[in-house]
Amino acid sequence: MEKSFRIGIVQQKSTPFAVKQNTHSALQMIKEAASNRADLVLFPECFLTGYAFPEVDETLPFLVLQTSPAYQSWKAQALSLTGDAFQTIRHAAKTHRIGVLITALTKGTERPHNTAMLIDKNGEIQFVYHKVHTCAFSFEKMIEPGNEFFVGEIDGVKIGAMICYDREYPESARILMLKGAELIVVPNDCTIMAPRLRTLCVRAYENMVGVIMANPPGAGAGCSCAYSPIQWKDDTNAVDPTLCLASETEEGILYADYDLDALRAYRENEMMGNTFRRPDVYAPLLSTEISPPFLREH
Repeated sequence: MEKSFRIGIVQQKSTPFAVKQNTHSALQMIKEAASNRADLVLFPECFLTGYAFPEVDETLPFLVLQTSPAYQSWKAQALSLTGDAFQTIRHAAKTHRIGVLITALTKGTERPHNTAMLIDKNGEIQFVYHKVHTCAFSFEKMIEPGNEFFVGEIDGVKIGAMICYDREYPESARILMLKGAELIVVPNDCTIMAPRLRTLCVRAYENMVGVIMANPPGAGAGCSCAYSPIQWKDDTNAVDPTLCLASETEEGILYADYDLDALRAYRENEMMGNTFRRPDVYAPLLSTEISPPFLREH
């Protein structure tokens, strides 16, 4: 019998800082996904708090912006990793014997983090990931970026996470692959999805990993999806790697089933991922210098 891994992908909106309401909604989704034999349920970006920011002038320097009452009020609502909301989700994961990738704005050192927590079927935390590539050119200048990518494990399957804008930088998925990820989950909250979907499909192909994305519904949004790294068979026939793809506006949970035996066999035999890389010539990737045309004001 083939070894499979099922992921429930939540495509649902949450309400800005209605944490109790959002937590209740998450509990219902966890229960539903478990009843449908999912091994892991994935939520969109910042689900417990909503992906919401204060009404302030984003063009102001952060040192000025952070003194505004609106910013201070918003910052105060960021969740504690040890608070009731996360503890409730952990208990649900243990009760229903399902992995959970839950998200929220959480308290940071100076600014809130954009956070994803991977919880295993025993309710234990596998990792807490803070979004590395924040949209610092816009409202996410109010977010404190993370500095590391993590890989955890559920039922022997190695799972990494990157959040929304992280997907635009191939280094994010590449590092997760190098750390052993077989599947990469992507909590998301954005629109203009066509180029995002192409990017996610490429990340799956070039790293030989499954890539799964959850996005809230809406005009130009939604399109939650899962891609397989298996994009050809027998070196001749291309195959569609799309395991599932939601419409823009539908709500609920869709499911992606990964054949782990096939995925692992493909990774052991094909030539992408970390097979024939040349790290000895990649020194420019570690340079922090930014030259035109990529110079931007932050």
